[in-house]
Amino acid sequence: MDYQPTPDDYTWPATAAIIGLFILVTAVVTVLIWHRSATIRAKAQLVREQEYRQLAEGAVAAQERADRHLTEINSQLQEVRGRLDSFERILKEVE
Repeated sequence: MDYQPTPDDYTWPATAAIIGLFILVTAVVTVLIWHRSATIRAKAQLVREQEYRQLAEGAVAAQERADRHLTEINSQLQEVRGRLDSFERILKEVE
């Protein structure tokens, strides 16, 4: 008499293999999704940092331009004050 396996003989090992395969696939998919989202977040952070750097460089350039303009205005104001002082002296001498 030869032993003939029945479908019930393979039920538990097959079920365990399917469950194990499902867990493995789920774990791999989860890790891939997590890794992809971490990559996307890192790229977004780099873009934000580059935009912030450009904004800061623009602010520094604007501040330097404002400083140059203020220096120019200050020198013009000193010139006007000198002329006003000489004009006042002339008016006092005329009186």
